[in-house]
Amino acid sequence: MRGVFITRAPGGVPAAEDGGLSDLTMNPNFIRTLSRNTNRGWLGLLSIFLGLFAWQLVARYSGIPPFILPSPLSVWGRFMRAFNDGSLLHHTRITLVEILLGLLAGVIFATIMGYILAKSRSLERVLSPYLVASQAIPVIAIAPLLVLWLGDGILSKIVICALIVFFPVLVNTIVGVRAVPSALYDLMNSLHASRSQILWKVEVPASLPVFLGGLRIGATLSVIGAVVGELVGAEEGLGFLLQLGDFQYDTAMVFVAVFMLIALALMLYGFVILLEKRFLKWQEKN
Repeated sequence: MRGVFITRAPGGVPAAEDGGLSDLTMNPNFIRTLSRNTNRGWLGLLSIFLGLFAWQLVARYSGIPPFILPSPLSVWGRFMRAFNDGSLLHHTRITLVEILLGLLAGVIFATIMGYILAKSRSLERVLSPYLVASQAIPVIAIAPLLVLWLGDGILSKIVICALIVFFPVLVNTIVGVRAVPSALYDLMNSLHASRSQILWKVEVPASLPVFLGGLRIGATLSVIGAVVGELVGAEEGLGFLLQLGDFQYDTAMVFVAVFMLIALALMLYGFVILLEKRFLKWQEKN
């Protein structure tokens, strides 16, 4: 195992010998990548700061009433009041539970159905008209029916979330499974691998990049599903809080609810990114 051995240079300054540390820090590619990532992070923070600053200037000097365009400071104050009285955390928890359950149900059902359709083109021809037609109907159009049939409880929101998540995950599952090279199937058959071994050793790893790409889309769309269900009929959740702020002309509360929904979407998207880094390390090595 290579290690880092510290010796004293002629001037008394420690120097690294025979170690990956000096090689790494002196590597131009490493330094260039680190500098590029740092610059991107600063640019992102700078763009957010400039956007908030411009928003503050417009809200203060444009003459627009606060009930139409509140300033960032008033939105922050409304956020702190809702956070301190516990209402924001309560409604956020309700929406998050709906999102997670709907996302889980939609992903499981879409993955199973996608794998079956990927293996049976005749079944795909039979079901594809219905699947495409289901996407032609906006969820907001059938959401009132789902709330009417399933009630205004959590079940209708979970179903709406699952319906929105279903199609992108389904399509990516089909594409991912069919993109597995036939040479890998020939290799596994020559080794007399069982059907389960082919599934877990070949099909799942090979289709995982495409599947996770669909999961990225589904994770962000699941937030929309929960909000649509809450706007149609709910007494709890961020969608309800958004609608309540709209009815009461509490525009700052509307902004707070919107920013919380954005935060939930970013959290779910970041979680999928972590999954990709965890399970797709072999792509980085290649």
